Amino acid sequence: MQVLAVTPEIFPLIKTGGLADVTGALPIALAKQGVSTRTLIPGYPTVLKQLEKSAPLHRYPAMHGGEATVFAATAAGLDLLVLDAPHLFDRVGGPYGDTTGADWPDNWRRFAALSFAGADIAAGAISGYRPDLVHVHDWQAALTLAYMRYGAAATTPSVITVHNLAFQGRFGAGIFAELGLPAAAMSLDGIEYYGGVGYLKAGLQSAWAITTVSPTYAQEIRTPEFGMGLDGLVTTRAADLTGIVNGIDVDIWNPQSDGHLKANFAAKTLKARAPNRKAVEERFGLVRDNSLLLCVISRLTWQKGLDILVGVLDQAVAMGARLAVLGSGDAALEGALLAAAARHSGKIGTVIGYDEGLSHLMQAGCDAILVPSRFEPCGLTQLYGLRYGCVPIVARTGGLADTVIDANEAALAAGVATGFQFDAESGSALLHAIGRAIGVHADAPAWAAMQRQGMKADVSWDRSAAKYADLYRSLVAKRT
Repeated sequence: MQVLAVTPEIFPLIKTGGLADVTGALPIALAKQGVSTRTLIPGYPTVLKQLEKSAPLHRYPAMHGGEATVFAATAAGLDLLVLDAPHLFDRVGGPYGDTTGADWPDNWRRFAALSFAGADIAAGAISGYRPDLVHVHDWQAALTLAYMRYGAAATTPSVITVHNLAFQGRFGAGIFAELGLPAAAMSLDGIEYYGGVGYLKAGLQSAWAITTVSPTYAQEIRTPEFGMGLDGLVTTRAADLTGIVNGIDVDIWNPQSDGHLKANFAAKTLKARAPNRKAVEERFGLVRDNSLLLCVISRLTWQKGLDILVGVLDQAVAMGARLAVLGSGDAALEGALLAAAARHSGKIGTVIGYDEGLSHLMQAGCDAILVPSRFEPCGLTQLYGLRYGCVPIVARTGGLADTVIDANEAALAAGVATGFQFDAESGSALLHAIGRAIGVHADAPAWAAMQRQGMKADVSWDRSAAKYADLYRSLVAKRT
């Protein structure tokens, strides 16, 4: 089966979050299921520097204000199609915004171009290649499905994966005339959204099937609380909606071979984690003792619930916990965490920024990872935690609820617990969960048993890729 994926980012070439990890790992896992994936990505400068251009496969003399070329490339085992459009993507900054973090004002144009190219390829623009199915990711690629629906690829099956419904790609109605879609598309059952244009809405309306990155999130987005204004549409498409939990790349995230660690280890050699623990304590300026060492590895945003954590840090330290924080984001949260580190010198350490190697070391050296998100479509850090014996303490929402087995009395007695869950948006519940973790951590054999149980969990892409392959086949069967 030939699948065309369309995405704004892909690991290891360009990454701002978990979306890139998924689009980078899923094609490799799907290959084991007999699915061949070609992935269309924008030609950002950082991407082009890592690739050797091949002969052009398709040219656009005028694509939203300039010339554009699609060329083929390979990287890290990935079969890529790259949209090289310098007037749209050759900019200093990130994939979606400038160096200050402000969105590019023409993002609507940039990702309309990516989507137009995706639909064009789906319709056979590249000689000798026409995919059996198109799989797009998030709002930046979602308009692909509208171009397909109203164009020459209307009969090609399609899937959209929603990684986070909060990001929707909403723009004013004035852009519609420049999108190249028929007038009929600017309707309630097309791309019109509250009087403007909705890219994600267009994808949800046009896709043959919709997936989210966990079963619980698939249910949550049908409610006003989590639906972000799209719950009505999602509910009408409920029969076509599936939640499939993300996996992780277990070769990159492997405590037995990870080159970022001071010492490698396995479930049977948990004591070998000690050098990693020492390195974390030194890096974050923490006192060395046997108390529970927590970590946070996250974007510092409202969604991630870090303000809730900030509100209980004094009590958590008083209870005997220590904390290492790595992340960046909201300036107020950055300041609050730095102030907490100053207030509790030796007990809390904060590093503002992102460091891939340090994040691996923290998972390998800390006792537990805190994920207090208000909502979390899937979450990856808790999966890394399970893999590395860093026990997850998570809010009971989305993929966090689906991937962590709470250490209640029955689960502990049965030996199946892998972490701690608590009610989202509750500081008292978070504090109680930390207290529960401190209690179990004091019983070294019980804590080690929980670590080993978590490390047994299948967090690879294998099962999830099989579910995607089954979905693909069911859709292609409908076409024929």
